[in-house]
Amino acid sequence: MDLRVNEFFLQYERANSSSDVSAIGGLYADTFMFGGPNGVQAVKKDDFLKVIPKMKAHFSSMGLSETQLQTVETNPLDSKYLLAKVVWKMKFRNSSGSKHVDAFATYVLVRGQGDALSIVFQLDHQDLASVIKEWQNTHQ
Repeated sequence: MDLRVNEFFLQYERANSSSDVSAIGGLYADTFMFGGPNGVQAVKKDDFLKVIPKMKAHFSSMGLSETQLQTVETNPLDSKYLLAKVVWKMKFRNSSGSKHVDAFATYVLVRGQGDALSIVFQLDHQDLASVIKEWQNTHQ
């Protein structure tokens, strides 16, 4: 299953880098929970799909040029759910250069029909926009 989970997140990386909104959406359950430094909220996939292009444009305007899967650590929770701790390597550029930022996220995935995986909970461990702004302010 570790290889299957790794491939799942490589799929996510490819969909994200090509801005394939429907492929990104296909990785999430119809309703999922999103948690971050500002709390937790339930998100409907249809609403999420509408926001993805705006989020990508926002981070692109902040200098995000690339996101790559760095590591995936998988732990089964039971026969249906598993926990995946993921590190994404994000590359940012501005007029003074570029920087790599490691973004840490934890996902709970559910196994569906034919072992298909879906994200039912995503926890981002930092506010990426704040990390980028801090870097930009010190590298102008």
